Amino acid sequence: MSGTSVDAIDACLIKIFEDLSFEILDSYSLCYPKEIREKILNLANNKGDVKDVCFMNFVVGDLFAQAVNNLLKKANIKKEDVDFISSHGQTICHLPEIQKISNIETRSTLQIGDISVISYKTGIMTIGDFRPKDMAANGQGAPLVPFADKILFPKDKNRLIQNIGGISNVTVLSKDTSVFAFDNGPGNMLIDYFMNKLFNLPYDKDGQTALKGKVNEKWLSELMSEPYYSLIPPKSTGRELFNNNYAETIFKSSPKNKYDIIATITNLTAKVISDSYKKFIFPKTKIQEVILGGGGAYNKAIISYLKDYLPDIEIKTHNDYNIPDKLKECIAFAYLGYYTYLKKTNNISEATGAQEDVIMGKISY
Repeated sequence: MSGTSVDAIDACLIKIFEDLSFEILDSYSLCYPKEIREKILNLANNKGDVKDVCFMNFVVGDLFAQAVNNLLKKANIKKEDVDFISSHGQTICHLPEIQKISNIETRSTLQIGDISVISYKTGIMTIGDFRPKDMAANGQGAPLVPFADKILFPKDKNRLIQNIGGISNVTVLSKDTSVFAFDNGPGNMLIDYFMNKLFNLPYDKDGQTALKGKVNEKWLSELMSEPYYSLIPPKSTGRELFNNNYAETIFKSSPKNKYDIIATITNLTAKVISDSYKKFIFPKTKIQEVILGGGGAYNKAIISYLKDYLPDIEIKTHNDYNIPDKLKECIAFAYLGYYTYLKKTNNISEATGAQEDVIMGKISY
């Protein structure tokens, strides 16, 4: 798994049992070489050409294969003992809104890291490229993790599974409604950008920088006017909207104090999440707890702001349910690949907006 933050490739070796419970056998993270990370981020920010996309598709596939091979060596597991690899790939473009050319109307997405490269260099059947099938069924190709959330979490409470990666997305698990989900908006993406710009650091460790600043309410109010936040779900987003150009545009009206910038942009993540609950979830169901995952689950400033915005809801993390935050999305895509392997549907059409449930994923033997 590699997400919108493009920080590392996380690989997880798991065993899935017949009752759909699981056991983590081992894990491994492979950091992207600086030159390759910069190239991927350039592509995700519309800087590059078709040759770059073609080349990096194979380069990322090679790195994913390295991550798998290193994991198997670490775990002392033979490739013959692995049933399949499930790979999300690395998103460089996601266009969930319908676009038209001639008489064709379609949505589109592109994840690089070719599964043929992975399967050949590991010697293991590889399943990947999940999102296009959902889009072919007129869905947004995202979010996909809710399929696993429905399997992984108990049904004793009405709860929200809130991932805060580069983008924030939420899954609603409630007795009052069918499962639905959507992307709230930016998670760590804008925080990381301004940390790099202002402090020459890749991210705000534990939210320490944000906690040194004060939230600028005027700028926050301006940021909250972004039209995406008012769109009715199903909806999804990514770097096609909240990219470097977007960050530079909003920077023009930012406060002068760099700590206040980080505090405000961090508060934005929490406010976007809480406002989306109030607009799109709370009118449908009463929620008892929120379970945080992703890198944002370690950001003390985000958690503090969320508690301020949601004082009546208990906030936990995936670790409270024995699901490592860092490996959550790896585990989720293992389940998605498992259902492809079984030839069973593995999207939630209520979450993506697809006209029906489909079997997502392609296979390279």
